[in-house]
Amino acid sequence: MGKLLVFFGLGIAALGLLVMVGVPLGRLPGDIVVKRGNFSFYFPLATSIILSILLTLILTFFRR
Repeated sequence: MGKLLVFFGLGIAALGLLVMVGVPLGRLPGDIVVKRGNFSFYFPLATSIILSILLTLILTFFRR
C-alpha cells in the first residue's frame, strides 16, 4: 500500500510539472464539445480512454 501511495504522489507531481511547463492535457481529438448559445458541453472521451489505458497498465505493473 505504501508503494502505491508514493507512486500516486509522484504521478500527481509529474502532472503538475507538465501543466506548469505548458503541455496541454485536455482537448484531444475525439473529445466531444458542443457549444450552442449560452450552453456548452464538454465530454473528454479520448482523454478518458487514454487515462484508463495508462492506469490499467500502471496498476497491472505494480500488482506483479
